Amino acid sequence: MTVKESPEAAAEVLQHALTGDDLPDSFHLLGREWALHRGVFPGTLTAATEVMASVLPYPQDGSFLEVGCGTGVISVTAALNGCKTVTALDINEKAVANTEANAERHGVGDRVRALHSDLYAALDPGERFDAIFWNVPWTYVEDGFPLSTDLHSAVFDPGYQGQARFIASAQDHLTDGGRLLMGTADLGDRERLDGFAAEHGMRVELLRKVRRIEVVRVMEYHLLELHPA
Repeated sequence: MTVKESPEAAAEVLQHALTGDDLPDSFHLLGREWALHRGVFPGTLTAATEVMASVLPYPQDGSFLEVGCGTGVISVTAALNGCKTVTALDINEKAVANTEANAERHGVGDRVRALHSDLYAALDPGERFDAIFWNVPWTYVEDGFPLSTDLHSAVFDPGYQGQARFIASAQDHLTDGGRLLMGTADLGDRERLDGFAAEHGMRVELLRKVRRIEVVRVMEYHLLELHPA
């Protein structure tokens, strides 16, 4: 059963990320210290980043693409966990710089490439990856909802159109046997996501379900894999 989250509640979290004067310039996660640039969604406001970074099936000696890299925790962790090459994409230029800083901090700057990109736009047409992952913005709002700052795209996906485009174009960038993965939560609209997948000949499998006690409620995070139907 889908649990709904109001846009107002999500906007409060976003506003804190934009203006909260209590935010430090670094944070501790997964046993490491990470740089945090202002204007980038912090990876510790929810447990989503920690959960997904911990449970993702990184392709050993393979290539990994992350859409919406944020601070770069997942992309850097992919490189530290055996991926030969990692490409990190984000529509927020500050997130790209933040990811580059954390890749250098943890000694994988030679294996992590960060690009400013709306979904796959910055990739060359022939680029293929063994795994593609997006920890999606699960709060559903209607088409036309204003994305007034770069950070809004980290929280809101109007009409889930971003997720629809992510699914529609993924096969153009997957290797033979490559894996298409998504991170979401019980706050997301799974029925709508399943509908988009079906439109493109895909079915959605729940790989992992992880529960975390957070400030307001118990959150349930879902790692999904999309397969040809």
